[in-house]
Amino acid sequence: MQSFTNVKISEIQVFDVRVPTALYQIGSDAMHTNPDYSCAYVVVKTDNPTLEGYGLTFTLGKGTDVVVQCVKTQSELVIGKTIKEIFDDYPSFYRLLTSEPQLRWIGPEKGVVHLSTAAIVNAIWDLYCKCNDKPLWKLITDMTPETLVGLIDFRYLSDALTKEEALAMLKALEPTKQKREREMLEKGFPAYTTSAGWLGYSDEKISRLCKEALEEGFTHIKIKVGQDINDDIRRCKLIREIIGPNRRLMVDANQRWDVPQAIEYVPHLVELYINKAEIKNSHYQCPSSPGYGCGLTKEAIQEYEYPNGSYWRKLQKH
Repeated sequence: MQSFTNVKISEIQVFDVRVPTALYQIGSDAMHTNPDYSCAYVVVKTDNPTLEGYGLTFTLGKGTDVVVQCVKTQSELVIGKTIKEIFDDYPSFYRLLTSEPQLRWIGPEKGVVHLSTAAIVNAIWDLYCKCNDKPLWKLITDMTPETLVGLIDFRYLSDALTKEEALAMLKALEPTKQKREREMLEKGFPAYTTSAGWLGYSDEKISRLCKEALEEGFTHIKIKVGQDINDDIRRCKLIREIIGPNRRLMVDANQRWDVPQAIEYVPHLVELYINKAEIKNSHYQCPSSPGYGCGLTKEAIQEYEYPNGSYWRKLQKH
């Protein structure tokens, strides 16, 4: 099979894409009460017109423009490199993005630099997968322990895990890798859903979405908590009555509580509504994915690109 890893990156495009989910309280939790689900969406173009990489970093509306600008600034570090050059020494490439001497002042590996790096790196990996004609999970699964460990930058990790220790762990598991791959293909990987549990939803909407999640086969439901303990208990009870005693109810306060509050609140929820029994002889499967980056259509970008997309212009008129 032909490899396209010698393709050279010729351009990086980045778009500020926002969807006004705050209008419907989709994604709302105790800390993020008005999220507009958004992203800095990156397209990595190459000197081969048939090969592009797509990546994004998740944002909540305001500030996406800051991440977009950081991607544009980092792009000069990437343009002109080949995929082979990047993956022959991936830790150095990663450090190139996270440790640029001036940009690292607003990072490193956190905040704006963290988010912009994620969008670029995701697109680079998507492109690498396409060059090798494999989805990401399969590309990584097929790597030798030496190759996989060679992709990791162990700076700031080596006090907890050295490169040699990581290599030994992977080599010890190598004999059972094919068996575990077959298991994943046959059974899928566990997943939960938060679709029913956003904090701004009405009881009626929570009930309807819970029932839909059960019909889709989910056995783990997550609900957002943290604004009012009595209301949290009431909403947890509502979901528990719908999902029954043998499915898992998970709660997420999104950093709303400090330690004393968590110590005070969590026992109420655990005691009353979180099933602690183990699920046995069953599994659930995450939604299928091709394993490649999600490419947005030109029409989608034109509609939701902020602030001049058609959807946002229409919203401003009203």
